[in-house]
Amino acid sequence: MPWRWADFITPSTLQLSPLVELLLEPAQGHGSADDLQLGLHEALVNAVRHGNGCDPSKCLRVRRIVTTHWLVWQVQDEGPGLPVQARTELKPPVIEAVSGRGLFLIQHCFDDVRWSPRGNRLQLAVRRRRLSGRGKGNPDP
Repeated sequence: MPWRWADFITPSTLQLSPLVELLLEPAQGHGSADDLQLGLHEALVNAVRHGNGCDPSKCLRVRRIVTTHWLVWQVQDEGPGLPVQARTELKPPVIEAVSGRGLFLIQHCFDDVRWSPRGNRLQLAVRRRRLSGRGKGNPDP
């Protein structure tokens, strides 16, 4: 299978459900789709709220890449970027914290999570074999 990609550019808004559904089309009908939906939604909300400051004049850009072995989403906002130290703080300081769980959830929903050097683009990837039920903890036949 050759690589396929699609770019999605939308105004910065929290009305994200239609975009999430569209981005997850290649994963529909697979057991991990719920985890991916949660993680992708968190990444998009963070980009809109923290990156673009909920400013509808700013854009949210997402590239979806489908390869033989991976599904990849690159989420980019127009903000200044998340500092390196904040990218590694995966748990909120206290369990009752109002915010701070997003990065923790994102890390646990995807097989690979990477940041651009500037910190305003997040790459999320899942192994396609995981979608077929042979990933994380499920050995290949």
